[in-house]
Amino acid sequence: MTIIDLKPQPFSDPRQTAKGEKRAHVPWHGLQTLWLNTGTLCNIACENCYIESSPKNDRLVYLSLGDVLPFLDEIDALGEGAKEIGITGGEPFMCPDILAIMDAILTRGHRLLLLTNAMQPMMRRRIRDGLLALKSRFDGQFILRVSMDHHGQVLHDEERGAGSYEMAIKGLSWLAEHGFAAAIAGRQVLNEDEATARAAYGALIARLGLQIDPANPSELVLFPEMTSAEMPPEITTSCWSILDVDPASMMCASQRMVVRKKGADRATVMPCTLIAYDESFEMGSTLADATAKPVSLNHRWCAEFCVLGGGNCSA
Repeated sequence: MTIIDLKPQPFSDPRQTAKGEKRAHVPWHGLQTLWLNTGTLCNIACENCYIESSPKNDRLVYLSLGDVLPFLDEIDALGEGAKEIGITGGEPFMCPDILAIMDAILTRGHRLLLLTNAMQPMMRRRIRDGLLALKSRFDGQFILRVSMDHHGQVLHDEERGAGSYEMAIKGLSWLAEHGFAAAIAGRQVLNEDEATARAAYGALIARLGLQIDPANPSELVLFPEMTSAEMPPEITTSCWSILDVDPASMMCASQRMVVRKKGADRATVMPCTLIAYDESFEMGSTLADATAKPVSLNHRWCAEFCVLGGGNCSA
């Protein structure tokens, strides 16, 4: 005899929690950042990658310039001036159209934040030459944020694979040598307080000659740990006052992410950078569709990363 558990599951209902309390939601407050996910293919497979990027994961396929241009047109039509455009992956420098996409964004006057692991894809001759050409035209208008899972080689390589630390250091050194505006996204491991982490990353930054202020949370971003060990508490409408958190500070209040799923005939929009696959969070194929209604916080990362962790992916 099969016993079926009919109890409501956490984060399953967009309207209420498993305990029957009213779930929190986030209204739209206007566009601050548009993210473009250029695909989930990556040159490495990190142990704790929230989006499970790898050399084999093509659940999100490469964005083309043709996918991106309609969204840039929509932003132009808003008449609100320059926005922040974020590019993430996977590894964006594996995307065939990446330099053309960057050029289109920068030509329209937007600020660009590109997330990379600064490894082999970035160091290919075509990409290096393209980046130098973009820097000569748009210096100061874009930032390359390099993911470093730890300031030390041992923990970084445990997460990203043997030799990955050395390759990332080579990429960072090249960025420093050529004067690119750079930032680092790291993790504060559980046995390390923030001051210790910033000091250690600061020593690495100084050694490499990078123009990064380790005390500036926009230049050295320390993301909260996201672990599957325990289910976080669900966020109810009363949590805003209990936790003293403003819903307007959540990513989904002012950010959206464009993805193209494998087999799809067009790109679609998701509420943030963390939720890439869940069909229940698909918000349409235009920014107008994707900003027409509030976002219900019925994903564990809404609680774990954003509300309780205080994380935010934008600059």
